[in-house]
Amino acid sequence: MEASKGNKVYTIDELEKEQYRNNGYDIYDEDGEVVAYGKGKTIPYEQYAELKKQYEELKGQQEEPKKGKQTKKEGE
Repeated sequence: MEASKGNKVYTIDELEKEQYRNNGYDIYDEDGEVVAYGKGKTIPYEQYAELKKQYEELKGQQEEPKKGKQTKKEGE
């Protein structure tokens, strides 16, 4: 397990996980997947992730109609 913040990366065990998280470090498992995000960020990561998901869905919906429209004018 690793704790990462900025350019600092530490190898930690399960007992140290909460301490590093409280200090703002993101925690990753052996596969590089995020286990927990550090506390003290501007907005909670869970809220950010939800908003990003909604944004991507809306962006995809906005691009779909554009694909169906033709850009040529009549008579060309």
